[in-house]
Amino acid sequence: MNDILEPYRVTHQPYYRPVADEVELFDAAYDVRMPMMLKGPTGCGKTRFVEFMAWKLQKPLITVACNEDMTASDLVGRFLLDAQGTRWQDGPLATAARHGAICYLDEVVEARQDTTVVIHPLTDNRRILPLEKKGELVHAHPDFQVVISYNPGYQSLMKDLKQSTKQRFGALDFSYPAHAIETEIVAHETGVTPEVAGKLVSIAERARNLKGHGLDEGISTRMLIYAGNLIRKGVAPQAACRVALVRPITDDPDMRDALDAAVATFF
Repeated sequence: MNDILEPYRVTHQPYYRPVADEVELFDAAYDVRMPMMLKGPTGCGKTRFVEFMAWKLQKPLITVACNEDMTASDLVGRFLLDAQGTRWQDGPLATAARHGAICYLDEVVEARQDTTVVIHPLTDNRRILPLEKKGELVHAHPDFQVVISYNPGYQSLMKDLKQSTKQRFGALDFSYPAHAIETEIVAHETGVTPEVAGKLVSIAERARNLKGHGLDEGISTRMLIYAGNLIRKGVAPQAACRVALVRPITDDPDMRDALDAAVATFF
């Protein structure tokens, strides 16, 4: 493997519990180098899934956490000035395209639309990346693939992907797993008993039913793992849930009381 990509190799198998046929579908998509879009709520396992697939495919993974201040140069690259003069520094997208990695743009909808359009020529049959400032045309390495993720629950007129972007990707829908599977995940990731893990999942399910009725977002699997880790370290379950589940998702006193009551029901 190219030395430049060595730091991006996923050397240890990440724990990922498949819930349907997403592994097989992504496998097939990578075989034909189809760009992929992962859609689902925050903390439901999208990033872990990409890490698992990179490990399974034995391909390096370059992850970019998108934000509204990110420019096209942050993705593609820029000229830098050092003691020897001016030199070009590839950005993460150019590095992945040039050397053959999976480039994962996490929460891509957070980036400005004029930034995300730079991926367009890489996501059709051309598979090229123009480096306009450098006057170079990078032809994507045969192993290169683009993967993006976003949370459809946060869509708005100002923050959504253009149809011209969406239609360049295959899409996989992610959601929070069924009760038994999520219980298995929480127990595995934290070391708590299946009984405790099941209670945490039940609390999350009650909170998720309140989404749109006082909560902007439900309790994620990631948050359940935080709570489970605190419980395993000896923190009382009610206190662990208060710190890891209830307080982070709402400041509304009535909603906090309702969630605290749900916690008290199970612990």
